[in-house]
Amino acid sequence: MMNIRKANERGHANHGWLDSYHTFSFADYYDPQWMGFRSLRVINDDLVLPGNGFGAHPHRDMEIITYVLSGALEHKDSMGNGSIIRPGNIQYMSAGSGVQHSEFNPSKDEAVRLLQIWIQPDVKGAKPRYAEKSLSDKPTGQLHLMVSKTGRDGSIAIRQDADLWLAKLEAGQSVSHSLAKGRNAWVHVAEGEVVLNGKTLGGGDAAAISDETKLQLSANKQSQVLLFDLN
Repeated sequence: MMNIRKANERGHANHGWLDSYHTFSFADYYDPQWMGFRSLRVINDDLVLPGNGFGAHPHRDMEIITYVLSGALEHKDSMGNGSIIRPGNIQYMSAGSGVQHSEFNPSKDEAVRLLQIWIQPDVKGAKPRYAEKSLSDKPTGQLHLMVSKTGRDGSIAIRQDADLWLAKLEAGQSVSHSLAKGRNAWVHVAEGEVVLNGKTLGGGDAAAISDETKLQLSANKQSQVLLFDLN
């Protein structure tokens, strides 16, 4: 079964310095039909103008994943981490018992576009932790494991039974993914256009998939796709 979430049906908030599209209910956007999917709670598609960002603010008991599509994002947190995340890089922060962080666009002339993802953890009150991983040099036409429960195959270990895969596809390229019994998938097209099990999805579109065993993705144009394999 596939339930498609169209990009133009998402929540939208334009704050001037921040233009954000919400796949699921977030902040002032509330839709009881779209509160999340399995442990996946937030996918925000954010465009932050030069010299702006999110000031220091707290989080707790949430697995926060950021994937930069263009531009650069400067991160600082109360654990002492500080770095600049660039396109193709993934940043992970487990808020655990509590952490403060800020995210800022340090550029004077280029906006930064990023996906901010929240996954509900399987344990509360844990010690906060942080990690980064670069996928900018990964080949196209393959699925690359970004995060997993165990940190297998060089992925970042997170506090939830959730795998997040990245597919970078050139036009005409295809990838497939098998779902084990009882597993579910959320497929988010970050940019481009793909055909997922016979259904065409454009940039910002997504699909919730249950009771399926195989996912087949083919790109109509250059694309980036995030595939969540969830319990």
